[in-house]
Order: sequence, then structure tokens, then C-alpha cells
Amino acid sequence: MNKSLAANLTRHVQMLAGEIGERNVYRPAALDAAARYIESEWVAAGYAVNRQTYIAQGVECANLEIVLPGQRWPDESIVVGAHYDTVEGSPGADDNASAVAALIEIARLLHAHAPARTLKLVAFVNEEPPFFFWGEMGSRVYARAARHRQENIRLMISLEMLGYYRDEPGSQAYPPLFRYFHPDRGNFIAFVSNFRSRRVMRRAAQAFRAHSDFPLESTATFGWIPGVAWSDHLSFWRAGYRAFMCTDTAFFRNPYYHSAQDTPEKLDYPRLAALTEALAKMSRALADCGEL
Repeated sequence: MNKSLAANLTRHVQMLAGEIGERNVYRPAALDAAARYIESEWVAAGYAVNRQTYIAQGVECANLEIVLPGQRWPDESIVVGAHYDTVEGSPGADDNASAVAALIEIARLLHAHAPARTLKLVAFVNEEPPFFFWGEMGSRVYARAARHRQENIRLMISLEMLGYYRDEPGSQAYPPLFRYFHPDRGNFIAFVSNFRSRRVMRRAAQAFRAHSDFPLESTATFGWIPGVAWSDHLSFWRAGYRAFMCTDTAFFRNPYYHSAQDTPEKLDYPRLAALTEALAKMSRALADCGEL
């Protein structure tokens, strides 16, 4: 286990969920503090950060993007994103400081890499209600702008809650019928897609398994099944792009989901570190593979 990586992840989650806490348009100073923290970490790692700003409920909000330019196919891109806002009343350690922490560290792990196709890492604002699904989600603003520019996004990967794990039998729940096909212990990470994105999700799962023995379950199914579309990948589906969600399965495992008890000490940082390293290697492999 990479102890320095686990320490960095712990530090990020503690800052976002412990020091800053609840962060949304109803707490604009906290939302801005979270954005400034992410930006400062990426700048310290040697990146230039692009801000896509817009107004939501009278508050200036920002998606934050860094770009690793493609060397062979620069006009093709892979987007890896995670939202940094929280639901009202929750400090959001797992949802979604865990994924933002991973996103920050994926950038560090990839800094020396010159990918064949362009990699974009994006911290999205305003994923949670009242913006989710039909509102001005940050990812929706981003995906619509990309489609308007006719960007060739080959794949979007939404990082949504990555830090909560349980090993006891019966610790993992599912929508109806899914329990017959997947483990009953909440000790894995899940890739979830719609049917249109199934092939590219399977390619990603293959790359993940080639670089890590971290337990992975994957499924492609209908978007209307509870939980399947509940993150920023939905915005990319709507814009016509292929996308999947990487998740610890949220409320199907984590009893503190969307509550005041979603706090930093409940996360498993050694496993989050192993997962982050695997996701960085997977992203690099997908950026360099011949066909996507």
C-alpha cells in the first residue's frame, strides 16, 4: 500500500469534509473554499487550471479542469470527473470528498505522462439537489458546451463515492434481482453504465484488472434503475457521449449516505489509495490504447 498516497487522500478528505464541511450554493463561501483548495492542489502539482464559471441561484459557480494534451490523437479525449459539492446538511466525506481526493491524486500520478489521446480531469460543481437531473448541474453545463463545440469525447468516467468498504456478509445491498449476480460483501468497487456505453466500460474494466487486483464488479443496465444514473455521467449520456460511473454503490452500502454522519473517519484510506492508483493506471491505459 502506498502510505504517502493514503496520507494525501486523508488530508484532502479532512480539508474538504472536516475543515470546510457542507459545501453548496446555500453555503457559497464553503463552496468557493472547496474550489480554491482543489485548484491550489493542482497548481502545486504543476497544472494550469481552467475555470468554467456560471451563475446558479445567484451564486457564481465553477467547474475546474486540467488537461493533459494528447500526443497522437489530440482531438480525442477522455474526461474523468467528480463533483465537489455536497447535499444540504452533510459534510460529504464519502459523497463526494473521497472521489475529489482521488481525482486530485490521479492528476499527480499522471503528471509525467504524455498520453496518446487527451485526458481531461474535471471537478464539477452542483451535482446535488436542487440541481441534479434537470437543474444547472455543473457537469450538464460542461457536457452541453463540449457538444456545442463538437468535442470528440470518447469516454467520460464519473467518480462517485469511492471510500466506504465493508467486509461482513450481507453488507452489500442491490436493486431487485442484482443480488443474484454480485457479492453480498461491500468490499468492491463498481463500474455502472447504460447499454450504449457497455462496450467501452468493459474495455475500461479490462484495463483496470490488468493493472490491479482491487475487487471490481461491473454492470450495464437500464438508466431508470435506482442509482444507475445518479451522478455526473448522466449529463454526458444526455449530450450523446458514452460514460460510466465508478462507485462504492452509495446508499446500497453506506448507511451514512446524505447525512450529517458522512464524516472523514469512516472512510478506508488504504483501500482508497489502492483504488486511486488503479484508476490512474486505467486512465493512462485507456488514453494510450489504439481503439476506444
